[in-house]
Amino acid sequence: MSKSKPQQNQQAWLGTLLKGIIKLCSWMPLRLSQALGDFIGWLLYWVPNSNRRISEINIQQIYSELSSKQQTALVKGSLKQAAKAFIELGSAWCWPSKRLMDRVVDIKGKELVDQAIAREKGVIFLGPHIGSWELIATYLSLHYPSTILYRPPNVPSIETFMVQARARFSAKMVATDARGVRSLMKALKNNEVSAILPDQDPGKSGGVYAPFFDRPARTMTLVSKLLQKTDSACLFAVMERLPKGQGYILHFLPADEGVASTDSDVATAALNKGVERCITIAPEQYLWSYK
Repeated sequence: MSKSKPQQNQQAWLGTLLKGIIKLCSWMPLRLSQALGDFIGWLLYWVPNSNRRISEINIQQIYSELSSKQQTALVKGSLKQAAKAFIELGSAWCWPSKRLMDRVVDIKGKELVDQAIAREKGVIFLGPHIGSWELIATYLSLHYPSTILYRPPNVPSIETFMVQARARFSAKMVATDARGVRSLMKALKNNEVSAILPDQDPGKSGGVYAPFFDRPARTMTLVSKLLQKTDSACLFAVMERLPKGQGYILHFLPADEGVASTDSDVATAALNKGVERCITIAPEQYLWSYK
C-alpha cells in the first residue's frame, strides 16, 4: 500500500532534518562530538525512554553477577556510547578518507586478514554493534574491493544520502534482499570482501533461536549459508572507541569453524559465541539498547 501524501511529506522533512544533523556533527572535532555524546547519553539515562529500559533489562540479565551499582554504571556508559555512535555518523559519512584513517591508531590481528585474503575466496567480516561499527566498512572499502549489505533505513528519505556516504570510497552497497544476497555471493566468489552486522534481528524467516550469553536470541542463518556457498574466510571485527577523542583501535578476531556448519543450531551458536568474544573487548560500547 502506498503512503499518503502527508506521510511522504513527514518522511521527507524528517530525512532532511537527520541529514542536516549528521552534516552539522561532521564539523565537530572527534573530542567535541564524543563530549556531546556523553551529554546526550546522560540525558537518555535520566529521561524515561525505551533505550534505557531495554538496556537495563539486557544488562541485568547478562551481567546478573554484577552489583546493582555496577549494572547502573554499565547502563549509563552504554547509553553514552550509543549516543556517540550516532554523533559519529557525521565523521563516518562525511570526513575524507585520510582524516578518518588517521584516527585508527592501532590494528590488532591484521595478520588474520592477510591470511584470509591470501585464500582468494573472499572474506566475510562480522562487525557487531560495538564501538564505531560504521568505520569498519569504511576501512575495508579503502583497502579491498568491497560489497556491503545494508538494511534500508526506517526513514526512506535518508536512504540515498546514507548509501552515497557509505559508498564514497568505492564500496558497492546492496540491500538485504534476495537480489542483494545474490550480488554479495558473486562478489565473494570474485575474492571481494563484505561486512555484515551479525547481531541484527533477522526476522522470523531469517533465523533461529541460539544461545547468547546462555539466553535464547533470534540469530541470523545468512552467514552460514553464505560461507557454505562461497567457501569464503570469516573474521570478526571491532572498532573500539578510545576516550577523549584519541581515536580507535581496530580488532580482528578469528571466527569458529562452526559458523559455516550446515547444522543451523551449531552455526548460530558459534556465531553468537563470536559476538560474545567481541563484546568482552569493550562491554559498555555494545549497543545494549538493541532488542
